[in-house]
Amino acid sequence: MRVLLLYPRFPKSFWSFEKVMELVGLKAFLPPLGLITVAAILPQTWEFRLVDRNVRLETEADWEWADLIVTSGMIVQKPDLLHLIHEAKQRNKLIAVGGPYVTSVSEEAQDAGVDFLILDEGEITLPLFVEALERGEKKGVFHANGEKPDITQTPIPRYDLLELDAYSDMSVQFSRGCPFQCEFCDIIVLYGRKPRTKTPAQLLAELQTLYKLGWRGGIFVVDDNFIGNKRNVKLLLRELIPWMEKHNYPFHFTTEASVDLSQDDELLDLMFVTNFRSVFLGIETPDTDSLKLTKKYQNTRNSLIECVWKINRSGMRVMAGFIVGFDGEKSGAGDRIIDFVEATAIPHAVCSMLQALPKTALWYRLEKEGRLLEGKNGTINQTTLTNFIPTRPMEEIAEEYIACFWQLYDPSKYLGRVYRHHLYRKPTCHKKKFKMPQLSMIKALLTICWRQGIKRKTRFQFWIQLFSILKHNNKILKSYLTACAHLEHFLEYRQIVRDEIEGQLAEFLEAKASTEENKILTIS
Repeated sequence: MRVLLLYPRFPKSFWSFEKVMELVGLKAFLPPLGLITVAAILPQTWEFRLVDRNVRLETEADWEWADLIVTSGMIVQKPDLLHLIHEAKQRNKLIAVGGPYVTSVSEEAQDAGVDFLILDEGEITLPLFVEALERGEKKGVFHANGEKPDITQTPIPRYDLLELDAYSDMSVQFSRGCPFQCEFCDIIVLYGRKPRTKTPAQLLAELQTLYKLGWRGGIFVVDDNFIGNKRNVKLLLRELIPWMEKHNYPFHFTTEASVDLSQDDELLDLMFVTNFRSVFLGIETPDTDSLKLTKKYQNTRNSLIECVWKINRSGMRVMAGFIVGFDGEKSGAGDRIIDFVEATAIPHAVCSMLQALPKTALWYRLEKEGRLLEGKNGTINQTTLTNFIPTRPMEEIAEEYIACFWQLYDPSKYLGRVYRHHLYRKPTCHKKKFKMPQLSMIKALLTICWRQGIKRKTRFQFWIQLFSILKHNNKILKSYLTACAHLEHFLEYRQIVRDEIEGQLAEFLEAKASTEENKILTIS
């Protein structure tokens, strides 16, 4: 069996970093960890070929080679995933689709003509799919029926299938699930509220595989809440310390965590020693009432500003997510987010309008209240209006959101946050041998110096802050300059956000006016 694994394209997003990728000669931020895990679970007697459409497009020779097409994706990848289904059916190829998007909403893929739907977690449903193929079946839908797999049995992903030199970072996964109950979150729907973890030996074997393949640099631990099971995380980190020492710290790590990380000094120390350099926090909103309403109670127990600063000063760069449009939200939510981000000096603050994702508690509540907008399944991208009728006027929320995103990535404000965040950040304690930077990196640095230090109005600010970092905290210079480089992406993306939201708002208001006019005509 020859299997062509196709990974759908992402639209431009906050995290796609196209402009930064162009500067350093890379194609994509992260590889398709889900698909290479699928390849590891399927029979190893099969032949596999992977094409990440964010890196390159498949060829006709790829299509002709394949006996079976396998694809997977998130809701934000829906347009390209549906395109791949159509392409496969035009060529009379069997196509199987899995992943979080079709697990949440399978109807659109079925309407597009998919042959096999492999829903829920693949450790359970992929073997069912293989058995169906062996019986000669040409169609099927495979469910886990509420069962969650033991991921200590999950094999090492097929990293060898990747074009390693195309990516900025690699991905690994240690856990699935989250213990919290945030109303808007689909993670607890997909993976449950009991965090399941791999063993330390498993994850070290994955890191060893990447090391042997020649990877050096960033690794994103893609867990939705890395510290959901703190006991097991600490066991992992304690075993990771000697491995990293033995291999001369070949990797630095990024992950996602809940803000209660700030309350565990031991965990902060372990993450710092094992070279965790960045962490993403779901702040959502500085408004305590909105946090309680959406059941994000873990963000109400301590000062969020103090939590962010403590994590930053432990040695990790903080990234954070924010949401506008919660029920009962008071006017000025966008300004309050800006004030919070400035007070905490978070460089990367991603903001979006609240989405009711399929099968979440928020989705079911709004459906019961008759507030879901027809045909709007919701996405997690930043270029989409809310997919429900909010408690405030849609136009008010949208205008606040646009202004918030625009101001967050004003060049002067952004560079100011980058500077303040890095000025007080504890540098890594691991000494590395000096390596001559690659030509692409030198070119990228010169481009940043030209654009931000000469061409734009930020020229004086850029040089003053750069020399201050060199004087007061030069050991974090590389991280500082990388964060400066990200401005090139955000400047383009904030314009995309403004254009997209303004266009959708105009359509929404036009449809609203038409509906109200029809109501008046009907009454009259």
